[in-house]
Amino acid sequence: MPKSQLFHFPLLLFTIVVAFAAISNAAAATPVALQFKEAPQFYNSPDCALVVDKDGESGSDGEPSILCSDRALHVAMTLDTAYIRGTLAAILSVLQHSSCPQNIAFHFVASATANASLLRATVSSSFPYLNFHVYPFDDTFVSRLISTSIRSALDCPLNYARSYLADLLPSCVHRVVYLDSDLVLVDDIAKLAATQLGDNSVLAAPEYCNANFTSYFTPSFWSNPSLSLTFANRKACYFNTGVMVIDLDRWREGDYTTKIEEWMELQKRMRIYELGSLPPFLLVFAGNIAPVDHRWNQHGLGGDNFRGLCRDLHRGPVSLLHWSGKGKPWARLDANRPCSLDALWAPYDLLQWQTLLALDS
Repeated sequence: MPKSQLFHFPLLLFTIVVAFAAISNAAAATPVALQFKEAPQFYNSPDCALVVDKDGESGSDGEPSILCSDRALHVAMTLDTAYIRGTLAAILSVLQHSSCPQNIAFHFVASATANASLLRATVSSSFPYLNFHVYPFDDTFVSRLISTSIRSALDCPLNYARSYLADLLPSCVHRVVYLDSDLVLVDDIAKLAATQLGDNSVLAAPEYCNANFTSYFTPSFWSNPSLSLTFANRKACYFNTGVMVIDLDRWREGDYTTKIEEWMELQKRMRIYELGSLPPFLLVFAGNIAPVDHRWNQHGLGGDNFRGLCRDLHRGPVSLLHWSGKGKPWARLDANRPCSLDALWAPYDLLQWQTLLALDS
């Protein structure tokens, strides 16, 4: 059990109009009025370090100083209307299981064309005490580099924002935990953030060396005499980019954003992979990352990229549940076709269900 003290107070409602994307083969994003509950406030345990003074000292730009503190735990996520329900659930899970929830700073990346005020208000309504900032992501350039993949959702420019965190976040943020929006934690995120990167690794993530690594690239890639040598001196294994610990200083020093873009540019000229933003990460980092215990990314709970069928957990302990794949727990629950593991996501859902039922009636 976390050491944080939980203060209960009546749940307040705040109505937010968002674009809620019903995930189905034919459905498009439909604007509906959703109500999200205000989450309870979580407090630090007595042995947590003091990150911001008791007077709430702020930085020069008016933001809480925790957003630039070396003693804070920094979390980065993308933020959009289609996945806002999943994002709020993920935030709640992080705070609920943290021993020092007040020491966590959230850095949200949203498309520059999105309604940032609406997104900010949505987060603030459920978490009025949260330390966070929303960074606009100009996806004009990366949009020109994106090639169509096996699932249209993977082609969203915001899906590539994780490659630009070192540029988007201020230079005072040296290390960050990146999380997708379709997951929940059931353990203290501080344990994940404390992962040692060693002397040279830029990022850490759970590796899956039993996966068929060759399947992530096309026959054209493997038959090319030059490209096929890309992993010659590495023990390359698959890793999921939805959960990563990243040293932003090392990323900036190595200009890894440019390295990823170079592979994307090659992909536009010669199709070497089929799966969105993942393969460029594998091409640059596979075989050179610091390992993380598999418990920190029980991924694939959303099924495959075509049908999103139900899947079981991998063997072993669980600290993080990740619904990567086509099927999302909120969509399956709304459709009354949930998988058994979707019940583990439901307790973190802040949607006011009476509103959803009223809309359906």
